[in-house]
Amino acid sequence: MASFQGKKINPKRFHVSQLKFYVFLLPLALFMVLPIFYIFSTAFKPAEELFKFPPSFFVVNPTWENFKSLFELMAGSSVPATRYLFNSIIVTVLTMVISIVLSVSAGYVLSKKKFRGQKLLFEINTLALMFVPIAVTIPRFIIIINLGLVDRFVANILPIIAQPVGLFLIKQFIDQVPDALLEAARIDGANEFDIIFKIIIPAVRPAIATVAIMSFQSAWGNVEASVYYLNNESLKTFAYYITTFSSSSTSSSITQGVTAASALIMFIPNLVIFIVMQSKVMDTMAHSGIK
Repeated sequence: MASFQGKKINPKRFHVSQLKFYVFLLPLALFMVLPIFYIFSTAFKPAEELFKFPPSFFVVNPTWENFKSLFELMAGSSVPATRYLFNSIIVTVLTMVISIVLSVSAGYVLSKKKFRGQKLLFEINTLALMFVPIAVTIPRFIIIINLGLVDRFVANILPIIAQPVGLFLIKQFIDQVPDALLEAARIDGANEFDIIFKIIIPAVRPAIATVAIMSFQSAWGNVEASVYYLNNESLKTFAYYITTFSSSSTSSSITQGVTAASALIMFIPNLVIFIVMQSKVMDTMAHSGIK
């Protein structure tokens, strides 16, 4: 075990020197998970607790009534809820796959190929990081209209497959792959596809996992296409379908409860995929800036 002037550095087991970190990190961790507790708590609150003043953070008398009301509204829909769910699953899976393919391919080209405008293209991608999605809503709408994609299923996918953050992270990872390793592979007869699949992808798996999470989140909760580009109900996503209940209920108590229950349903997949893949995300953030 490494030591410096008699002090242990990163001990494998608990050491009294670690107490100062727990004193700071435990309250911070608790503060960070409070929104998650609040989402779960609110979804199970009865009507009297939803409208209680001052509002309570934790539920006192949990109930399933909010979910029953939600499922009753879903049962009365003209288009089956399973159709919306199927659309969301297809959109999410295709968005994840296409985003990963584009990010890995573009990252490899920008990192390991030399051509005119290479630096400019990467700077444009970096500049794109400053734009929030709402800032490009009008340009996206104009592009979709001009491409004739209104009321086309692909309108759910095309506007969100570009991931500037994902391209940036993957490109930073690929920068760390030695050029000599790629040259040795070419000498051994490997083509570009062999290099990407056998060298690049294994080396950037943490970044790919991060891109998968980000593309999942952007696709699963996306309602932009359903609101602006699609008129056909059978092409819209589950996220849009869930949000319609907050305005379709006549009773304010039902509306509030249904909104809380639907928010939890939409949140759970994001939480699960992040918990499963969070170690990869941490690896990405730790190494994305190392040359």
